[in-house]
Amino acid sequence: MTSGWTNETAIQQWSDSAEREALEATAADGDFAKRHLINPDQLRLLGDVSGQRVLDAGCGNGYFSRMLAERGAHVVGVEPAGGLLAFAREKEGELGQGVSYVQADLTRLPDLGDPFDAVVCSMVLMAIPDWKPALRGCVESLRPGGLLVFSVVHPAFEQLWTSWREHGEYRTSRYLEEYEIPGHAPDFHRPMSAYLNELAALGCRLREVVEPGLDPAVAAQSGVPGIEGYVRMPNFLIVSAETPS
Repeated sequence: MTSGWTNETAIQQWSDSAEREALEATAADGDFAKRHLINPDQLRLLGDVSGQRVLDAGCGNGYFSRMLAERGAHVVGVEPAGGLLAFAREKEGELGQGVSYVQADLTRLPDLGDPFDAVVCSMVLMAIPDWKPALRGCVESLRPGGLLVFSVVHPAFEQLWTSWREHGEYRTSRYLEEYEIPGHAPDFHRPMSAYLNELAALGCRLREVVEPGLDPAVAAQSGVPGIEGYVRMPNFLIVSAETPS
C-alpha cells in the first residue's frame, strides 16, 4: 500500500522539497551515490549515445540530461515537479545544449515526437505511487529494438547505510509487501520481482542487471561512518532491457 499517496501529491512533495543549494550542489553529476554508483553503469549500459534520440524520464534537476547532451545525444527531459524543472530549464538557458525539457507526469506522457532510441529512468520508479503506467509509458516511447535503462534503490537493501552504521551489518524484516519509506519526499518499497516481471509483461527482453558496489578506495577516502556497507552490499539496482524488434 502507498499510505494514501497519489502521483499528484508525491510530485508536489518533490517540487516543494527542491532547495536551491541542493540543486546547485548536484547540478554537474548528481550526489555522491550517483557519481560513484549509478552514473558509471548507466552510461555504460546506454553505450554510445552520439546522434541518438534519448528520453530522460523523470530528469529532476536535469544533471543526467546534461551529461547525455555532452556525449552528443539529442535529449528530451521529462519532469513533473515544477521546482526541479525550472532549475533544469534555467541551466539549459545558461549552457545552450539543446536539451528540451517538458513538464509532464510519466504516467501520462504527451506527444514527444518521434520514438526514442533509448530511455533512461534514473532513480524515479520507486518514487512513483502508481508506477506501472510510468514504466509502460517509457517502453511505449521507444522505437522497436530500443533500449531502456532504469535504476532504483535496491529493494533488498534500502536502509543499507543506516543499518550498517548502527549494527555493522544489514538487517531487514519486511521485503515481500509494499510500503512507504519515509523521507523528505516519499519512496515506496516493492520487491525486485515486481519491476522485472512488469518488464516481461511489457514484452521487453532483459539485457543486464547491475548491483554496483562502492570502490573501497572511494569509501575509505570519504570517511563516512557506515559507508563500508556500500562496498559489501548493493544499495542500488540498475536494469537494462530492450523492446521487441
